[in-house]
Amino acid sequence: MAHDTDTQPTSASPGPAPATEPIALPGTGDWLGWVAGRCEEQLAEARRQVDLVKTGPARAAEALAAWNRAETALANAEAVSLWSEVHPDAAVRDRADELSQDVQKYVTELGQDRDLFAVLDGLSASTDLAELDADARRVLEQTLRDFRRTGVDRDEATRERLRELSEQGVRLSQDFGRHIRDDVRSVRVAPERLVGLPDDYRAAHPADEDGLVTITTDYPDLVPFMTFGADGEARRELALAQNNVAWPANDQVLQDIFAVRRETAALLGYDSWPDYDTEVKMIGSGRAVADFIDRIGDAAAERAGQEVAVLLERKRLDVPTADTVTTYDSRYYSELVRREQYDVDGQVVRTYFPFEQVRQGLLDVTGRLFGLEWTPVDRAEAGTWHDDVATYDVGLDGRRIGRIHLDLHPREGKFKHAAQFDLVRGVAGRQLPEGVLVCNFARGLMEHDEVVTLFHEFGHLVHHVLGGQGEWIRFSGVATEWDFVEAPSQMLEEWAWDTDVLATFARNADGETIPADLVAAMRRADHFGKGLYAAQQMAYAARSYWFHARQHDDLTAYGDELQRRYSAFPPLEGAHMHCAFGHLDGYSSGYYTYMWSLVIAKDLFSAFDADDLFAADVATTYRDRVLAMGGRKDAADLVADFLGRPYSFDSWAAWLAE
Repeated sequence: MAHDTDTQPTSASPGPAPATEPIALPGTGDWLGWVAGRCEEQLAEARRQVDLVKTGPARAAEALAAWNRAETALANAEAVSLWSEVHPDAAVRDRADELSQDVQKYVTELGQDRDLFAVLDGLSASTDLAELDADARRVLEQTLRDFRRTGVDRDEATRERLRELSEQGVRLSQDFGRHIRDDVRSVRVAPERLVGLPDDYRAAHPADEDGLVTITTDYPDLVPFMTFGADGEARRELALAQNNVAWPANDQVLQDIFAVRRETAALLGYDSWPDYDTEVKMIGSGRAVADFIDRIGDAAAERAGQEVAVLLERKRLDVPTADTVTTYDSRYYSELVRREQYDVDGQVVRTYFPFEQVRQGLLDVTGRLFGLEWTPVDRAEAGTWHDDVATYDVGLDGRRIGRIHLDLHPREGKFKHAAQFDLVRGVAGRQLPEGVLVCNFARGLMEHDEVVTLFHEFGHLVHHVLGGQGEWIRFSGVATEWDFVEAPSQMLEEWAWDTDVLATFARNADGETIPADLVAAMRRADHFGKGLYAAQQMAYAARSYWFHARQHDDLTAYGDELQRRYSAFPPLEGAHMHCAFGHLDGYSSGYYTYMWSLVIAKDLFSAFDADDLFAADVATTYRDRVLAMGGRKDAADLVADFLGRPYSFDSWAAWLAE
């Protein structure tokens, strides 16, 4: 078993800081043993440090230092969940799931440890409290708040039930994710039904011995087919397959998850799970979420109606009797509208975005913007889990400040969407931040919206590394309120739309740079569909909120009702999309986060010069006042520190109307 280099000392004093080297991954070695060993070792270290806190160090600063070491070890142990999502060996994935249950069981136990709470609560009345700096006091304040949110001050019977619910919730969440991860569905169609698809796509999907072509619900198959496939019935078949992933298995799993959350909130004295969930978010209350959903839905309704009318008019050229535009029509006819009315052909656009060029271009752009250096690390040194993974050391001012791993192509048993996962959360002088970007892109040409997605997700990785340079693990990386975490990444998407930025890496096979007039047309075309996008996002957000706010016996029927209320597209008959809606687990009632964060992202971007997105003064200020701060301040204060004023809806409203 490989040993990591960041195990904390067991004395009350922090002692000399260990060397901040990346952790030693096993590469071709014993992953099963390494994953278990690291998790168990870090759990044991967390317990040792908690015991030190409970023995009552003489001063508040010493007690909080020990608590910081405990939380650091616990975060290292919690990172075991990464391996359940990315490791190619099913045995490692299953073992990681088991270990995650052990970790979460200890987290629950810790949150209800009345002796530990008494010690930490006593620090708030300590005579040496004034010696603590603002960050240390914020750590103490948030720690005590979190203890109360776990029910530490409830009676024994209530605490026991909360423990049971927590453990049940972990198992249900794992089941929910596993059902999605393992359920790749497909349709088989005759080759002639691939009409409209790019040549490279058709070449990659030859007919089998039965003369049929298999198209899966994995993104590299799904996205081009729904964008360019002219056969409407084939699109419907694939959309139905994709919207039935993990059904019926996850239908009951979700009901059980919602029941666990409702009971948990009630035991803790909250009116609903959304009220519990939003207490620690920018938005502040469950009612505010419902109001926000309606506010955005109302603002987008007129524009969405105009845009769907344009799509319907175009569809009637193909289907004269058509009276509606469906979800599986939306990408295809939006693409046709952009091609015919805005002179943007997605099949031409994609020729400028070969995957390898895009990946390097992304590194160059973010390096220039934030002053970062990306140094490739070969797999033998990095010890990664698959040949697909590309590893880079991250430098700033000639000093290594972290390491990233890019796992960007699909494979069996791997996480099916796009997300950034923590491998190590950084603590100054103790452990380097390491993050993993997990996506599912094709190896060849990329659609431009996939390029935008890659910029977005990479934004989380940059935030993780830059925010991982402080003293306190609690504030390390993407540690802000959860309804702010998308804002920096959504803002970074703007660089994937800029003519000068794209000119640095977007080139076709002949070496020709993407023309400026094409990028300008792409930008104009991108304005089409904003109302539809906002309306559909509110349909998803409404599911997320109302599934949690009230009990519903038939999730499909109620989800369809919300789709009709908020979206311009009718529900897909026979579909059960909630079963594969992974955000119902991680974001729970808070999917509104994406649009809430977009409101703030548009406001943040207003500070940049649209004619010079690499201007060093504003980029450096943003890096240092927002990204590098991690969770050291409330998100509203971070935004105000950067903008010089509180955030507002004005930039978002102007964008919607543009």
